[in-house]
Amino acid sequence: MRVLYLSAWYPTERDAMAGLFVQKHAEAVKEQGADVRVLYSERTGLAWLRDMYRGWKRLRREWGLPHVVQMNVLDKNGLLALWLKWRYHIPYILVEHWSGYLPVNFSFRGGWHAWVMRHIAKRAACILPVSQMLEDAMKACGIENEHWQRIHNVVDDFFYHPIAPLTITPKGDKFRFLHVSCFDEKAKNVQGMLRAIRRLADKRQDFECILVGTGVDHAQAMAYARELMFPHGMLTFTGEQTPHEVAQWMQESDCFVLFSNYENAPVVLSECLATGLAIISSRAGGIPEMVTEQDGILVNTQNEHQLTNAMLWIMDYMSNYPPQQIREHGRKYSYAVVGKQLVELYQKVMG
Repeated sequence: MRVLYLSAWYPTERDAMAGLFVQKHAEAVKEQGADVRVLYSERTGLAWLRDMYRGWKRLRREWGLPHVVQMNVLDKNGLLALWLKWRYHIPYILVEHWSGYLPVNFSFRGGWHAWVMRHIAKRAACILPVSQMLEDAMKACGIENEHWQRIHNVVDDFFYHPIAPLTITPKGDKFRFLHVSCFDEKAKNVQGMLRAIRRLADKRQDFECILVGTGVDHAQAMAYARELMFPHGMLTFTGEQTPHEVAQWMQESDCFVLFSNYENAPVVLSECLATGLAIISSRAGGIPEMVTEQDGILVNTQNEHQLTNAMLWIMDYMSNYPPQQIREHGRKYSYAVVGKQLVELYQKVMG
């Protein structure tokens, strides 16, 4: 089975994280025996058009016609998917990750562009958003299709198994909270989380918090933490870490904390579930679909007092969240499960 991936984002040497979830879908499908090729250009305008034309001509010559097309994110790549369906009767599906449909982050505008995108979406064999919340938001934007199905992001296999030897600081006697993000303050509300942690520090100090990652507001978050005057050693900013190091931090922590203002279906929570790590998170976006009461605690967005109380409570009642139970919930994000779901869908739309 030959599968062509068209994507608005894909990892490059310049940005290895952009569209990583798309690459993992492709790898999961390859593990199921499919022959996957990716056609992508990070350029815009006429340069993008030239790249796609030359890439398609080369693929057509060296690889042949695909049996099915997977379009990742509804954008101009859909024009190629639509043309392939018209010219060669090749079906295409749409896998959607983009948060621009959400009211809090609305970027799906009206006019000619929106009309074209709706036309492309309507003619897809199936639309696969990563959450029910995203499906509802897409429909509210006028996206129509007869067939909708949910698909999960993929978690690397090493999150499911302990990694040794450790290359990060092992957990000591103190309760360890962990936060991993891109440090985009508008979305992740890191400062609100820091204020909640500071209130927790006024009640007890037998804990530490590790903050992993970097991003546009990372320096601002570090400066704000200094202003809050945390006790020495309570907070650690690690900066950027490799995926294996992130997995180790999760394996060496007691609870993960995410206090986002808005989200879609964050991969980092899938990784926590795969690891067996308890979660405290805001009820943002599709998170309530991912995190059950057996996995952790959900608090209202921007309610810092709820967050402090949840952290205080879980420090005394961690036994309510056995890692093996959480890990079982996380198995649906594995390469094997997601890859099998996609291949079965390809076979269905191919008839």
